[in-house]
Amino acid sequence: MGIVGSAPGLTDLRALLAALDPVLHPVPKRFLHVSHEKARERMADALMMFREDEGSTLIVDAEEDASERMLWACITLRVQSSLTAVGMMAAVSAALAKRGIPCNPVSAFLHDHIFVPWDRRDDALDALSHLTP
Repeated sequence: MGIVGSAPGLTDLRALLAALDPVLHPVPKRFLHVSHEKARERMADALMMFREDEGSTLIVDAEEDASERMLWACITLRVQSSLTAVGMMAAVSAALAKRGIPCNPVSAFLHDHIFVPWDRRDDALDALSHLTP
């Protein structure tokens, strides 16, 4: 796939909310904070990496031996949203906040992904299914 210069996808808030189509990933995830050097070693395993001055944050599949760390569910919004869309993530965050569900959104080029506590994943899916334009 070549580099695409423009932001494809929907920008109309009503259309975005009507077509969210949230899908739960079946494997729990973890957020890790590691050195930049360690991040390079783990990149192949990462769903996402973000580099900050203090180190890198990776989102990876949960490791079975790391049960003391918080587990996160990844919910992908299959609507193809534009990077220039306004208001969709605010509406999603507000719907989850009304139910007391924390969320960490990640916007990729074609889709948005919401990370919620693993034990609240069903509540989050229910909240998103009731979100209306």
